[in-house]
Amino acid sequence: MTTVLEGPRRRVRRLPAWRRGAKPKRRTELGLLIFAAVITVALYVIAELGAKGKVPPHVAPILAVVLGMALVAHLANRWLVPDANAVVLPLAALLNGIGYVVIVRFTPSEGKAQATWTAIGVVMYIATLLFVRRSRDMDRYRYLLLLAAVGLLIAPLIPHIGVPVTGTRLFVKLGPIDFQPFEIAKLLLVIFFASYFAEKKELLSIPTARAGNRLFLDPRPLTPTLLLWAFAMGIIALEGDIGFAALIFTMFVVLLWVTTGRWTYIVFSVVLFAVGAFVASQLFTVVKSRVDLWLHAAPNTQLGYGFFALAHGGIGGAGLGLDNFAGFIYAITSDMIFVAIGDQLGFIGAAAVAIAFVLLLGAGLRIAQAARSDFTRLVAVGLSSVIGFQAFFIMAGVTRLLPFTGITLPFVAYGGSSLVANYILIALLMRISQEGSSTITERAMGLSLPSETGFLVAT
Repeated sequence: MTTVLEGPRRRVRRLPAWRRGAKPKRRTELGLLIFAAVITVALYVIAELGAKGKVPPHVAPILAVVLGMALVAHLANRWLVPDANAVVLPLAALLNGIGYVVIVRFTPSEGKAQATWTAIGVVMYIATLLFVRRSRDMDRYRYLLLLAAVGLLIAPLIPHIGVPVTGTRLFVKLGPIDFQPFEIAKLLLVIFFASYFAEKKELLSIPTARAGNRLFLDPRPLTPTLLLWAFAMGIIALEGDIGFAALIFTMFVVLLWVTTGRWTYIVFSVVLFAVGAFVASQLFTVVKSRVDLWLHAAPNTQLGYGFFALAHGGIGGAGLGLDNFAGFIYAITSDMIFVAIGDQLGFIGAAAVAIAFVLLLGAGLRIAQAARSDFTRLVAVGLSSVIGFQAFFIMAGVTRLLPFTGITLPFVAYGGSSLVANYILIALLMRISQEGSSTITERAMGLSLPSETGFLVAT
């Protein structure tokens, strides 16, 4: 039975978070963060022992820095999202730590840069939680976010701004800083698609178009998003990277299917993808070369060396800090970092990284289940699928399950743009998780959220 209590909205005075004490989830999070920091430092010490035969003298400062960054993010969670999911941040920290150890092992200068970008990522994580206080605010500015995403996608094609790298145009250089604008654009596109699909949910799900005596789904509500998808695919194709194109396509299909629950869209999308992939392999040299490399991976190619490195790692790994096979592979700290993990830590280490991504994906989907609206549920699904499929595409590429795409392994691979964008991504997930947890708590107390009219609805 539902009773509506009219009158002004009742205000409940709440103590500051630091006076209410730690929530159980935050205590769990703190323990997991300490565990992740200990693993990171232990791996670093093992790598130094393997390379130099002695324990590095600066272990204590490294441990302090690793714990310090984790503690800063944890304190921000206690203050801003005290009821949010407890495993998202520790999993991200663990993946980030493993990636840092591998990067500093092969290229110390990149290791220092990665540590700096990690600190910036933590700052942006906190800034996102401070700026996005209500997830519904993102829904209000969907077209502004879409405009920003389109601008970011086009930026690498602008002369004197876009920087070509190994046949692709994915980087933008502004003064001394160069970055990949797509890393931020993918987050904005997730928010736009989630907002649009949430609004058009009934039109996309319920047959309303009549042909004779039968009703069919009206394709018109889907037309704007298909045009936007085609535009994004065209821009990314001009920039020469199939990894980002595949990621956007997959995210689009996942959100459409979650919105409607209709397998018809999945079948249509698979056919569309097959046609698009065939056309792209005929028109674009980059796509054709990636497909040829996938079908005919010669031993003297980057992927060929990667297969040997993975075989060299075996079950337990060839050892951190040793002169391993992976050191002879190009882009070993970025595109091929999963090969380095498989070589040095073996099947066990590679499986641990894969399981960490599965757990992170599962945590994101769990957050989506508890979301308070269709929009936030779709945003959580979209952000989780971006992390999950991006990791899957690159891991499948280096093991030859799929054509090699060259996108980064989230939180693990070297790259500031990807690292900062992914910390923003998990901050948005934590905000949605906080709102979902608050809703569940209020329902358990027999009260729903205050309505827009100021009434309080009791159950």
